[in-house]
Amino acid sequence: MKFRNAAISVVVFATAMAYMESAVVVYLQRALGITPDRLFPLQNGDIVGNLAAIEVGREFATLMMLGAIGWMLGRSWVDRLAWTSVAFGVWDIGYYFWLWIFIGWPHSPGTWDVLFLMPVPWAGPVWAPIAVSAALIGFGLEATRRTGQGRMPQVRPLHMAGAIGGGAIVVASFAANAPALLSGEMPGWFPWPVFVAGMAVACWAAVAALGAGPIATGAASEAERASALGDRAVTR
Repeated sequence: MKFRNAAISVVVFATAMAYMESAVVVYLQRALGITPDRLFPLQNGDIVGNLAAIEVGREFATLMMLGAIGWMLGRSWVDRLAWTSVAFGVWDIGYYFWLWIFIGWPHSPGTWDVLFLMPVPWAGPVWAPIAVSAALIGFGLEATRRTGQGRMPQVRPLHMAGAIGGGAIVVASFAANAPALLSGEMPGWFPWPVFVAGMAVACWAAVAALGAGPIATGAASEAERASALGDRAVTR
């Protein structure tokens, strides 16, 4: 599939998936009689029953669906990871967009939200996950575009360590308020300097991998082999 067609397919799928998920959230909130403005403090497990476990399962299923799209479209592990990143980013931003359309929430980029429950509650202002998703979309599209041209980014161990380390720092900033949330308290200060540091490390790793020198694949490799055969024919 051509890059443009693949990109459109991923964007359409992730946007539609975001619509469906945001609609389900609205239905559940209406059924339980809660509003996004009353997310904190988190409700006691005795009140929500097994809904917390179901929510964790839903989060896992969402990640599997997004990963499946990347697996189907990608031809290498880098390509598959890149398409998954694009799908995740579009889905995440689309989720907040549709919620804003449906119920006018979030009220501002500084509105707090519960991002994930695995393995502890992640929380933060919505501008933070949106920033992560925008970076995933940008770097993911560039990586898939280059791979489609036969110039797959060269991901070295240092780049991988930077991406994993930066991502772990970002997750740590989201989980910083987990002890308070699990204790039934309101979230405190969001450690944005930690978040920015993690983003900087992860973005550096992505930029370095994209600029490290491509690995010839696909059409490019075929062209090189054809050129070599042509040169042999000329010299004979």
